[in-house]
Order: sequence, then structure tokens, then C-alpha cells
Amino acid sequence: MAALNDSRTSSGFDFGNHLRNEHLMGMRTSQAHASTSYSAGPTSSRAVQLPKSTSTGTTIVGCIFDDGVVLGADTRATEGPIVADKNCEKIHYITDNIRCCGAGTAADTEFTTAMISSNMQLHSLSVGRPARVVTAMTMLKQYLFRYQGHVGAALVLGGYDVSGPQLFTVAPHGSTDKLPYVTMGSGSLAAMAVFESKWTAKMSRQDAMDLVAEAIEAGIFNDLGSGSNVDVCIIEKGKTEMLRNWRKPNERVQKEMSYKPKLGTTVWKKEMVKSLIVKTEVIPTQIAPVTGAAGDSMQVDA
Repeated sequence: MAALNDSRTSSGFDFGNHLRNEHLMGMRTSQAHASTSYSAGPTSSRAVQLPKSTSTGTTIVGCIFDDGVVLGADTRATEGPIVADKNCEKIHYITDNIRCCGAGTAADTEFTTAMISSNMQLHSLSVGRPARVVTAMTMLKQYLFRYQGHVGAALVLGGYDVSGPQLFTVAPHGSTDKLPYVTMGSGSLAAMAVFESKWTAKMSRQDAMDLVAEAIEAGIFNDLGSGSNVDVCIIEKGKTEMLRNWRKPNERVQKEMSYKPKLGTTVWKKEMVKSLIVKTEVIPTQIAPVTGAAGDSMQVDA
């Protein structure tokens, strides 16, 4: 029995943390029952707050056109209700002919794609030919499945290889899809509505770029986690073009008036003058003469 519990002799995944989480959840349940009674049990003081999932505040899309792939992403990075970065880059480099859009935790998407990019370079040197898009997809899904979704990276992978234009989605748990147009992130529903209504097969390069930009803008204007500008990447046979800030739907307009004060002046909103002088009435009093011990009067300086 001890040999079966030894991690050195067992194979496959270890789901010991799953049993731990069930125990912690039971402790929280005991705390909830104890709070309804007058006597709290001993387990209520040891209750632990379980971790919560993080929302992917992003809109990333991709679609296949006549002879290539167009990828698109917004540029807003959020930290809860705070906009941490207005112009971050979400289209990551994998190889010269492969790019990957990332949604989820910024560090997870950046370092996961950087690691796969390094592995793809080693694979290409090993086999002596350019790596295929499906190879990058396989590396990504195997890596993400290993961590059962705890690596928060939802990815849109696109590229061009010997099989032509390729487009995949990779979910944080490792599941994948191969479709002619895909969306991911918190703004994916608004973006998918644009693709479902306007995408057609054998689109031209410019039409695909306009459709991707329109889908990203739908996510920007209908999702609070998405915003700022539109990045577009076009991948064709032997050519990849990255258009940073291709569209700026939220660019600031010129103000009607200038609210800056002239140099040497101080800005104030209101003015109030208050007198600090207090008017008082002084009443003079007479000082009685002071007599000494012998009864003689003493001179007092007035």
C-alpha cells in the first residue's frame, strides 16, 4: 500500500490537489453551517478561501482568406477594474510564418508563446525544414493540458505552411479547434457575431483585414475588458506583415478650448475673502491707590 502511494513508483497525473481542494471546500461548508448556530465548530476557524478563476479581458480573432491568414487583437491590458496598459501587444511571434494571439493572464501568454517559439526553432533545426503550424499547435495543447487550465492562456494560432493557411484555437485546458474563422476572449461573442454575419469563403486580402478590424472593434465597444487600438497581422506564403495600431477607434479628439493656464499664474476654481479682524470695545477702568503697611499711600505708575 505504501508503494502505491509513493510518487516515484506511480505513473500518470497526480490529482492529490483535487482531494485537498475538496477538503478545503468541506471546511468552508462546515463554516457556513456553523455560522447558523450559536456554537461554532473547531473546523470553522481553519476555513480557507479557494482561488477564483480570472476573466480573459481581451478580444482576439483570426480568419482565413483566399491565400493567407489574418489575425487581430485589441491593445488593452486590465488588472481587475484598472486599465494597466492602453497599448500592449497581444500578437506574439512563433516563427517567421506563424503568429499567436493570446488572451488571459499576460505573463502566461507571453512566456508560453516565447517557450514554444524557442522549441519550434530547435525543431526546425533538428528536422532541417520549416516547422508546420500543426506542430506549434501540438506543442501548445500538450503544454497547457499538463497544467489542467492553471496556465491562463487562451490562444489563437495562425500561419502558412506547406498545407496552406492554417488557423487554430487552443483553450487553457488544452482543447483545440480548426476553423476558417475564430474568436477568443471576453469580447469573443461580439466579434463572432460579426464573423457569422459577414464572413465568406475566398475573401480578398483587404476584405479580410477590414472584417477582422470590424470584429475587434465590436469587442472593443461591447466589452469593458477590451479597448484602445486594433492590431492586425497578415500571414501569406513567404511573407508576414505586422500592422501595429492599424486602427485607432478610441483616439482622443482635439478639445474645443484650451484649459491650460498661462505661465506664471496659479489656477483656482473659486475665491472667498474673509476678514480676520475682530472688533472689540475697550472700557477704561480706574485703578485704586495701594496703601502700605503703615497706612501711607504708595505711588503707582499709571
